[in-house]
Amino acid sequence: MSTNHVAIIGGGSGAFAAAIKATEGGARVTLIESGTIGGTCVNVGCVPSKIMIRSAQIAHHQSSHPFDGLPRYALSVDRRKLVAQQTHRVEALRQTKYIDILDGNPDITLLRGRARFKDAHTLVVDGGDGAQQTVHADNILIATGASAMIPPIAGLTDTPLWTSTEALEASELPAHLVVIGSSVVAVELAQAYRRLGSEVTILARHTLLYSADPELGAGLQAAFEAEGIRVLSNTQAQAVNYSDGQFLLDTTAGEISSDALLVAVGRSPNTADLNLAAAGVETDERGGVVINDHMQSSADHIYAAGDCTSLPQFVYVAAAAGTRAAVNMTGGDASLDLSVVPEVTFTDPQVATVGLDEVGAKRNGIDTDSRTLALENVPRALANFDTRGFVKLVSDVSTGRLIGAQILASEGGEVIQSAALAIRNRMTIDDLAGQLFPYLTMVEGLKLCAQTFTKDVKMLSCCAG
Repeated sequence: MSTNHVAIIGGGSGAFAAAIKATEGGARVTLIESGTIGGTCVNVGCVPSKIMIRSAQIAHHQSSHPFDGLPRYALSVDRRKLVAQQTHRVEALRQTKYIDILDGNPDITLLRGRARFKDAHTLVVDGGDGAQQTVHADNILIATGASAMIPPIAGLTDTPLWTSTEALEASELPAHLVVIGSSVVAVELAQAYRRLGSEVTILARHTLLYSADPELGAGLQAAFEAEGIRVLSNTQAQAVNYSDGQFLLDTTAGEISSDALLVAVGRSPNTADLNLAAAGVETDERGGVVINDHMQSSADHIYAAGDCTSLPQFVYVAAAAGTRAAVNMTGGDASLDLSVVPEVTFTDPQVATVGLDEVGAKRNGIDTDSRTLALENVPRALANFDTRGFVKLVSDVSTGRLIGAQILASEGGEVIQSAALAIRNRMTIDDLAGQLFPYLTMVEGLKLCAQTFTKDVKMLSCCAG
């Protein structure tokens, strides 16, 4: 009996998770990648962006911390050194988490080139030297990721605009950075550049984090404006010109000039060059591969995972999807449950959510009760002299169960998984309110907010349960 041959198009987190799991299931894997091994996350996404954000946070704390009696230093940034250090860490992680795995697993073969379907079981791989190879596989996984979208603004593509990739790699700080976009990537990089010393203006088509609970965007905007970031809500760029090192944007709020322009309006699936029609693989209106909860496409032996699908664009979702696809490609039965997906936006304060907000619950026909606890009621926030933000909990009226949490808080990302576990384990608000939480921690805010469903926490002593 011949060994199951799995071909994987892509070399990022979803692809590697699938490759490792498929070999555990006895498959022989051919991994096809035309670009840098590791995909978006380690190279130009999660890892470098969090390094940059952390360095910007340190710079901000040095010059703007809240503690009397400690000196505050004038901001001094060597961007070239920061980028060099960032690059070294990225290279190290790419080596240990990707390249070394390939070297250490004889059942995975790396094939360099760009793949496209010839038919449902056959891929043609175009190498960089003009050579072609044909790969026949029993099962195929599409894990090609996504790329930054460039909106159809007059003159924009004729300018040296930045996507997130260029913004993370830039070795010089612009005097004034304009950001087109208002979702996760836009707000994270906007604040980082402001904290490193640039003037920053955000052009938000609607409001910050428009698809989230409105309180989150409003709270984040207040924090941004307190740091000197200019946020123009309900504003769109209509045309862009570039001359003599300056961008000139014609917007619905008037003309704006800058010496750098970051476009961060979302990402679109990398599927256009795959010739998916030849394999009978259906796509949605964005070009994303249509899959079921088993990661299976319209062709039953072809699977897809990660940002080239309609799955939430998080690396941990891509990896989970790749693992489950591999189980299914090697004879198993695994599905991906996306009912509880924690999300974090790494601004300061951080935005962290899980489950349903009130709008989402109503859309699902659920009657809700909710409470919002300002951080001035959380002892850890008071001790930190940083009470920006809140904790909001949403419950199902009929059962009392926690169904959602929305958090705006320093280190909110370290809090949200506790809420996710509570939702996953079907805990009620009363269950959460009765748990023991360590004092002083930010996660205690979950307990305090749960208590507000039945009590006035202002009238409780410290740690009162």
